[in-house]
Amino acid sequence: NPVFFSWDFKLLIPKKIREIRSKFLILRLKPISLNFPLYFSKKIALSKDNKNNLSRVIIFIGRLSVALGIIVSLITVSVGLGSKEAIKLRMADFSGHINIKSKRSNSSYDSSVLDQKGLQLNKIKAHPDVAGMQEYATVYGILRNEHNFAGIVYKGVGKDFDHQRFEKFLIAGKTPEITEKGFNSGVAISEKIAGDLHLKVKDSIVAIFSKNGQEQPLYRKFEVTGIYKTDIKMIDDQFIIGDINHARRILDMEKTDVGGIDVFLKNVNDIDKDLPDIEKLTGVKNYTEKATDKYPQIVDWINIFDNNIAVIIVIMLVVVVINIIMVLLILIIERTNSIGLLKTLGAPNAQIRTIFINYTLMIMIPGLVFGNLIGIGLLAIQHFWGVIRLNPENYYISVVPVDMNPLIPLVISAGILIISGFSLIFPSYLISKISPVKSIKYN
Repeated sequence: NPVFFSWDFKLLIPKKIREIRSKFLILRLKPISLNFPLYFSKKIALSKDNKNNLSRVIIFIGRLSVALGIIVSLITVSVGLGSKEAIKLRMADFSGHINIKSKRSNSSYDSSVLDQKGLQLNKIKAHPDVAGMQEYATVYGILRNEHNFAGIVYKGVGKDFDHQRFEKFLIAGKTPEITEKGFNSGVAISEKIAGDLHLKVKDSIVAIFSKNGQEQPLYRKFEVTGIYKTDIKMIDDQFIIGDINHARRILDMEKTDVGGIDVFLKNVNDIDKDLPDIEKLTGVKNYTEKATDKYPQIVDWINIFDNNIAVIIVIMLVVVVINIIMVLLILIIERTNSIGLLKTLGAPNAQIRTIFINYTLMIMIPGLVFGNLIGIGLLAIQHFWGVIRLNPENYYISVVPVDMNPLIPLVISAGILIISGFSLIFPSYLISKISPVKSIKYN
């Protein structure tokens, strides 16, 4: 009754009721306050009463779905990107990110002499994205001993061979020291070839090569200095690393001739971007080849990761959005009295919708936090200890790799929050259907 709240009866009203009345009057005077929805959302989100209401189970389920969505999304994206990067790096670090070859090269593994006319090696080395280069020549042959035989591709490398880059593949011994003075008989073979021929470091093995124009095969005796493993079947099944002078002699090359050049980039993901620049510096009689083009079947397999990542992310988003919408609807039904009271005090529907959308998003925050903590923790364990292992014959890698880029959890969390926020707008229109008179009586 307005008369009851008049100045004449002010002293008869208890102090608590006067405080409540003054707050209500402030709300009626400023119903469109920009800070009010956020303020009210915090009040009801942090209220102790929420711990005992009927919606606590629904809120827990909503938070759990958010946490699981974050965990699954983090693992999917990090493992997918990490696997793509690891496989590309293994291919590129073994044979160069970009190869320069002669156009006279055919489908065989025997190298043709690289044409020096128009080949601007100094400019290629000076390219800002180029980390290094190494010369090589390849020739096909056979390794044979009393146990077995194996067809191999002998990759002869020079004194510019990047031993440090290759060390990550070594599992025993070391790479042969190449000086290009005379003929070094040391070779590094794959674990697969070593197993087939029962070889170990310091063992000797005979290789047989066929020289162009001669019926008599050439025999070379090598000593195993190291054993490597890339986990890529097409490489491990056939390549051995040795002195380039052996390949030159077999292929009738001059002392300075090379069969190709491996170009290493600072970032494997820059291959497509840098290829045109390097191609312009190779001369008209040579051509460039990307590491990813050498093994198209592996690249096709890698591209499957993109589809898998997209499908799993979409499924997780749908699950999270459905659960969050359910939480919002339960909160609206449970707080029908509060909605009616706010409408009675002059709050517009848009402001009330904002309150409940903010409230729902605040409920998601613990799920986001715990989901990120658990997801990042699991990824860190795999990154440092390699708990989960794979069969390299099927996956080209022996340990599940993860990408620990800090942007991944930030982007996933922000994406889930933004998409959830937009998805709550439509169901929040249920608030406009609630009648103030009926809602106040609602119990």
